[in-house]
Amino acid sequence: MWVLLWAAGILSAPEIGLGQALVPGSGRKLDAGDDFEDPGWDYRPNLPKASHNLDKRGRLPTGASKNGRWFEPVLRGQPDSVRRVPTPPGGLEGSAGALEISTVQSGIPGAPSRTPQQDDLIAATVSRVGSLSVGRSPSVVTRVYVPPFEEWEQRTGNSFGYRASVVGRRERRYTKEKRGPETDTYWPGMFFHLYRADGKRVKETFAQILVRSDERGVDFGGPKIAGPGWWTLGMSFTPDGRVHYFARPGIENLTENDRIASH
Repeated sequence: MWVLLWAAGILSAPEIGLGQALVPGSGRKLDAGDDFEDPGWDYRPNLPKASHNLDKRGRLPTGASKNGRWFEPVLRGQPDSVRRVPTPPGGLEGSAGALEISTVQSGIPGAPSRTPQQDDLIAATVSRVGSLSVGRSPSVVTRVYVPPFEEWEQRTGNSFGYRASVVGRRERRYTKEKRGPETDTYWPGMFFHLYRADGKRVKETFAQILVRSDERGVDFGGPKIAGPGWWTLGMSFTPDGRVHYFARPGIENLTENDRIASH
């Protein structure tokens, strides 16, 4: 599968109150995203890619964009192709560039595992604006172009994920010697999940946004994706510890009506 992104970046809205669901895109925009409008935008893959999660090999130096806003993590490798392309039809008015990412062979380079693997591409937001407290009610927004289903990998499963890194506190587990709260990192987000027609339970191929996750850590279904076109995705993080998930077809700004859930 290939996906095209137009990333709006991170926003901060300090006025949000407890119990409110902040609409992503509210507040003041921070210089932490990318719009891919620079004709000179380029990505240097520094192959072979990393696969430390599988074989303990990071293969430094990892890939990175020339503008310093995107990089390949050491844990899992980058997509096979990361490049700037003309904005697909129906994109934001005046936009000339988008980011195309695609993978044919994920996992260990040159050693197919015959099982689904995951590639990662990280937006370098922390190096630009630091870690943001939920007291500032940050939010993120991106616009994603979904290609025709026949261009996806032909299997039922996740093909694209849009996630954030969140550090939270919880009661300590797995030990009797230490008590009290501990910190842990979570990666809330949304996945584009293809349901391939099998002539039985799935009569016609379609996709659906799966949300990760509820309070139990369980993924749940969001809006269905009927076919190709643009989607606008957003997440916001409020002082009450909740993540708010939003999605809508098209490129219009998100509204409260586009909220899928809050957990």
